[in-house]
Amino acid sequence: MAWRHESAYSPGDWFDVIPLSGARVALVVGCMAGQGIGAAAAMGQLRVAINTLAAQDLAPDELLGQLHDLVTGRREEPADDPRAASAGSRMQGATCLYAVYDPVSRRCTLARAGHPAAVVVSPQGKVEIPDIPAGPPLGTQHPPYRTTDVELPEGTMLGLFAGSPAPAGNSERSPAARILQQVLSSNPYRALEDSCEAFIRAYGPATGEGFLLLLARTRALSMDRVAAWTFPPDPAVVATARSLSLRQLAGWGLEELDFTTELIVSELVTNAIRHGTGSVGLRLLLDRGLICEVSDGSSTAPHLRYAYETDEGGRGLLLIAQLAHRWGSRYSARGKTIWAEQTIPTAAASTRSGGGGTPGA
Repeated sequence: MAWRHESAYSPGDWFDVIPLSGARVALVVGCMAGQGIGAAAAMGQLRVAINTLAAQDLAPDELLGQLHDLVTGRREEPADDPRAASAGSRMQGATCLYAVYDPVSRRCTLARAGHPAAVVVSPQGKVEIPDIPAGPPLGTQHPPYRTTDVELPEGTMLGLFAGSPAPAGNSERSPAARILQQVLSSNPYRALEDSCEAFIRAYGPATGEGFLLLLARTRALSMDRVAAWTFPPDPAVVATARSLSLRQLAGWGLEELDFTTELIVSELVTNAIRHGTGSVGLRLLLDRGLICEVSDGSSTAPHLRYAYETDEGGRGLLLIAQLAHRWGSRYSARGKTIWAEQTIPTAAASTRSGGGGTPGA
């Protein structure tokens, strides 16, 4: 991954790279309306809001919709506090491109709010711009925002940018988009840092304006680092789920995590059988950490509660929260997934060959 930002000429542009559950990553690029300290403060508030919404594992279109509602609400706040009114008005008209890449399925889901679409360069060097429906800038007009799913072979390069405005609102014809396509198509195999430098040489003299450029090369999580099973909603399968998980950990050389993984799998599978619906899915991912995911067909949200000493149950999620590095839940059209991620012991990490693959370079 590489980036360049000429902030002196384009202080309202910003980007974020946000780790998500399931070894996924979110790439975000945006541009504030206006300049100065007020715009910088509003930009900071938007970035905090996006990171907060991203932690809830919202789909890109849902995240932009929530962000639009936040900007609209801030704009309509009473003017008792001039600073709040100023921040709300400066957020109005901000643009944003939000992309989520999944290294297991190798699919990227994108949505945009008045922002130029991403540039995609295949491993063979073909340069394309995905057809992402152009939603309105934040706090203006009326959404909904819509997403586009793109399957990206390993080694695909993604280019997200913000630059000079496009003629007649056509973001694909902006100078930044045109020059970026020319630079990437001229030599799609160069290093990301070199591509950034080539863009600077081509864009700066041509426009004399500021810009932000974020480049990332995708990596896939190989199938030997993914293990998945489906079980019927029968309490008898909990022991089978534990046994299969321990066998997989042995294959990965992670016996040090046997105890905690066995407990996490047992608790999550049991909860899915008791409180969920339909079959139960169990998936283990070996990336920078060990990720355990359990899915079912219910959309009921899990609640962490602190049980009394006299309670015989209710401590499952509390134990998982204490044993795992982090945990959470995400929802889909077919139900929900509860996940827990453990840190890989240093000794085991140093002996592993190769890499699980981070989504971006």
